[in-house]
Amino acid sequence: MDEQYTQILDWFNNPVMLQVFGIVLSTLLINFFTRRALNQIHKKTLTTATVWDDALINSVRRPLGFLVWVLGLSWAAEIMSAETDSALALMIDPVRYIAVVGLLTIFVTRFVRECEKGFVAAGTDVTTATAIGKLIRISVFITAVLSVLQTLGVSISGILAFGGVGGIAVGFAAKDLLANFFGGMMIYLDRPFSVGDWIRSPDREIEGTVENIGWRLTIIRTFDQRPLYIPNSVFANIAVENPSRMSNRRIYETFGIRYADTDKMSLIVAEVKTLLENHEDIDTGKTLIVNFNAFGPSSVDFIVYTFTKTTNWVEYHGIKEKVLLQIYEIIEAQGAEMAFPTSTVHLEVETPQIEA
Repeated sequence: MDEQYTQILDWFNNPVMLQVFGIVLSTLLINFFTRRALNQIHKKTLTTATVWDDALINSVRRPLGFLVWVLGLSWAAEIMSAETDSALALMIDPVRYIAVVGLLTIFVTRFVRECEKGFVAAGTDVTTATAIGKLIRISVFITAVLSVLQTLGVSISGILAFGGVGGIAVGFAAKDLLANFFGGMMIYLDRPFSVGDWIRSPDREIEGTVENIGWRLTIIRTFDQRPLYIPNSVFANIAVENPSRMSNRRIYETFGIRYADTDKMSLIVAEVKTLLENHEDIDTGKTLIVNFNAFGPSSVDFIVYTFTKTTNWVEYHGIKEKVLLQIYEIIEAQGAEMAFPTSTVHLEVETPQIEA
């Protein structure tokens, strides 16, 4: 018992151990007050409308806490290694540098991701925000790896030279992968469609809603809820329609009335045209055609060609239903009837001859 007490006294009398204890305690206190300060700042940033401050606070919390501990413990390790004259001193600087670079990389990637989420929530195009975020994160990661390798004594120039020579071989071996990568780049730059758009291709059996645009493939959710995984290189060789970006939806229908009601055609056409010109859901700035069109096999036909203001698929069908029923009411109000396929059979009756 006396020996343990003596060891404790010796420990407290050792100035090196007191310095280490003070550094660890200071590190703990600094970490505590840093977290408190960040919490207070975060409450104030929630009242602002900017994206940057929220992203900064959310991304800096954990890396900053680890950074305080890395600096504190490395400082304590330096003091102990200087006292003991051990080989640990040679490892402190590289390990500290790698840890700082790693934490800085984590902070920047988290910051970019938080900014990406914030700008998307604020209404920025999802495809553009995702593309820029991925490019920045890849650049930061590559820079961090090269920096760490240089710290460890690896020749960066040799790696870059090897990358130039090896890139040719990799290009031939992974030409499909590279084609998909550059196909993804073209989608990000040209933006023929974005996440959430409804697209289809007349060249392939592709139709659905875009869920994700990756560097290698694009995920499309078909209307029967099946996921469709399409390599990005495919989009460089096919035509793509994007109905989500249409300005209007078209109503193009043919109506047939009976031949017996041909004399009422001009009045029906005039009233239908007046209806559409004054309809609140019809875009009168676009082409509007209502004309007697053809003599059909069982009817006389007129066409209705117009555009709705809405592009929403569900709303469009509701408006179209309303317009069709109103046109039918106009036809009935004129005393005419809708025609349906009919056929007339003419029977030739022979007159019997009476012999005298």
